[in-house]
Amino acid sequence: MIDNRPNILLIMTDEHRGDALGIDGHPIVETPYLDALAASGTHFTSGYSATPVCIPARRTLMTGTKASTHGVFMNYQTHLDLPTLPGALSAAGYQTHLVGKLHLYPDRKKYGFDSTDWADNPAQHDTSVVDDDYQMFLHENGFYEPDAARAHGVDENGWVARPFHLEERFHFTNWCAEKSMRFLERRDPTAPFFLKMSIHAPHAPCAPPQYYFDKYMAKDIPDPQVAEWAKVFDGPQRGLSVKSWRTALEPKVLKQYMAGYYGSIEHADHQIGRVLNHVPENTIVIFTSDHGEMLGEHQWIRKRSAFEGSARIPYIVNLPQSMKSSQGEAVDEVVDLMDIMPTILDAAGVDIPDSVDGSSVLPLIRGEKGDWRKYIHGECTPMETINSGMQFITDGKEKYIYYPGRGEEQFFDLVNDPVEMINLADDPSYSDRVELNRQRLIGELTGRPEGFVVDGNLVKLDGPTPSFLPEYERVAMPPKVVNRDGPVR
Repeated sequence: MIDNRPNILLIMTDEHRGDALGIDGHPIVETPYLDALAASGTHFTSGYSATPVCIPARRTLMTGTKASTHGVFMNYQTHLDLPTLPGALSAAGYQTHLVGKLHLYPDRKKYGFDSTDWADNPAQHDTSVVDDDYQMFLHENGFYEPDAARAHGVDENGWVARPFHLEERFHFTNWCAEKSMRFLERRDPTAPFFLKMSIHAPHAPCAPPQYYFDKYMAKDIPDPQVAEWAKVFDGPQRGLSVKSWRTALEPKVLKQYMAGYYGSIEHADHQIGRVLNHVPENTIVIFTSDHGEMLGEHQWIRKRSAFEGSARIPYIVNLPQSMKSSQGEAVDEVVDLMDIMPTILDAAGVDIPDSVDGSSVLPLIRGEKGDWRKYIHGECTPMETINSGMQFITDGKEKYIYYPGRGEEQFFDLVNDPVEMINLADDPSYSDRVELNRQRLIGELTGRPEGFVVDGNLVKLDGPTPSFLPEYERVAMPPKVVNRDGPVR
């Protein structure tokens, strides 16, 4: 008997800014397949990653929980013992498969997936061991040199950019698309599937195929905006680390970085389009990212900050025709990665675990806003260069940020100032809004072991707090096994 419950395709890019979609009005980037997905589905224009850095964001996605529940606030590798999205679906009879990046600990743990084509990134630093499926693919095609996928020399966390050095079919993004299509060809046709396709782009290395890099180098790319409150450099700097968090680049170098970034997005969009052509009609398609990328705004690159470039993400839900009600609309209620798991389980008719903090967005898609949350709380620690973590509250229309290690506040009117150029924290005309959001943050942090709140007030701490709650301190894994055929993991 065929199980007619909806299939689920969850597509995830990495470090993809929320405004970097054609349908979001971006002046440069072209994303025709994602635009069409949003136009025939629901585009959530206030989608956020509450802890905008890879591991905690992906723990949130996998468990439907806030960072304060899953216990990790930075890229700290430790156990994750909560119910997971693929685990719940697999137990309910779904065939579950991962392609690409998972970025959880330890490597190769499936966390509920029945099967995987796993690789967390294109890098191969340990040439004595081929320990992910993308590297196996390269070896099978004759690439044995050290760091074969990164022989272009572009760093995986920096602003250097150039075209990919191999044929396009060997790019990590193409590999993800083709492995996804192979799964769709070979799946059990009597069971519904859950496929998570997790692409590493546009996360650095910003090295898209030549066509995409050249296309954006030929465009007139707007410079990133830098507020007066944010400046640490008076002009372009030479000699900065390619991984520098606070960054002021020469115009030609900045353009290469942005061309590599936007080119990687369009390349990913085209590969996503290939996969969508193979998806059965009765499939829920969700597209999102783990966090954004500052891309030079306010002299920052990368993520971790509460600013829109870092924390706001693309967020699209496209239901099959049989489930559609009022799709084709933009929804501005604030949603978060923790809402993905309950949304999918709700749509699949699977019980949502009590551990989940998020909420299904299906009522919002149906136009039933009801008592939807008024805001989300986000946090990350540490933030590089400022000796502090960050805490923030936003409803997508305004944002309050607190830096515990500095005792400083910021407040932005996102409707009139979407790039956060003017800090209104000390503006008397906004004092009521600042106080409202300050009290919301106090309510979220009261009782936390880090001591953010004392006697009902936010306090200044001595630097950043730990990247994990005490019960999530890393437990050492057994040592690697070595046999006569060489080291294995």
